[in-house]
Amino acid sequence: MTRLRAAFAMRDAALLPDLFDDAALARLRGVADVAPGVLTAADVAGGALRDVEVLLTGWGAPRLDADLLRGAPRLRAVVHAAGSVKPIVTPATWEHGVRVTSAAAANARPVAEYTLAMVLLAGKRVLESADAFGAHRAFGGWSVPDPLGNHGLTVGVVGASRIGRQVLRLLAPFDVELLLHDPWVDAAGARALGATSVALDDLARGSDVVTVHAPDLPATYRMIGPHQLALMPDAATLVNTARGRLVDTPALTREVVSGRLRAVLDVTDPEPLPPDHPLYDAPGALLTPHVAGSLGNELRRLGDLAVREVERLAAGAELEHEVRAEQLGTTA
Repeated sequence: MTRLRAAFAMRDAALLPDLFDDAALARLRGVADVAPGVLTAADVAGGALRDVEVLLTGWGAPRLDADLLRGAPRLRAVVHAAGSVKPIVTPATWEHGVRVTSAAAANARPVAEYTLAMVLLAGKRVLESADAFGAHRAFGGWSVPDPLGNHGLTVGVVGASRIGRQVLRLLAPFDVELLLHDPWVDAAGARALGATSVALDDLARGSDVVTVHAPDLPATYRMIGPHQLALMPDAATLVNTARGRLVDTPALTREVVSGRLRAVLDVTDPEPLPPDHPLYDAPGALLTPHVAGSLGNELRRLGDLAVREVERLAAGAELEHEVRAEQLGTTA
């Protein structure tokens, strides 16, 4: 067991207790000498990383460019207690031999849980029923569109990302048919995930609910566009918890405002939408303010995963959630 020298770097000190409870901090101090407080970008520029071997980062951490790394000659690993590492890493990170890990797997769980809830609510037509019940305040005299219910519902999952795979696992116990579109997953791989591999157009055409979990890349910009939306069956629902840029917002707005499609959007493009945007008041839309990811007590999962990675590093064991430079082109 090697004792390490560690420090925290993130947006501000207020984030630290949200991510790391007393038990997690005690475990961390069991394997590392931890610098007090939280380093800011100004601290890092002032040479505060000279003796640091492990940097535990969170949202708002400084970017790991060549200038920063020259001031951190002993840095061995960056352990990111958040999701994507893209905002903080640069090619220089790996060129300096620094290993990188991410808590994206822990952050994927609440997003997948949110998605599961929204898919099942969409299948039960809960939003439409609630609106109609509130308007009529009586049983009867109104109806919701078919299909109604989750027996035999077809759910199309766009992207076998960490979140997409968790969504597939969470939906497996339900009596639904699962379609998957991911150019990196073949038919056998999709079957292993409990789904049928299909082209994106076929997924749009055949799904009662389409849920988006692809990474935000140049190739995925507005991958759900007017053509795919037009293929979706009447009264189908689009769920987006990935990035707003993956969906053509003007095209989706036209479909939802017309009453043909429904949408559950935790992310939009732009984010947030302008205050007068028609999706806020459209009967077929539910907009939430980017809440699918880890919030409140869920943040502790990220800190716990980060501490486990530091413990592995100290023990000389393999890191479980290492991010390699070549993965950045295909991940969020």
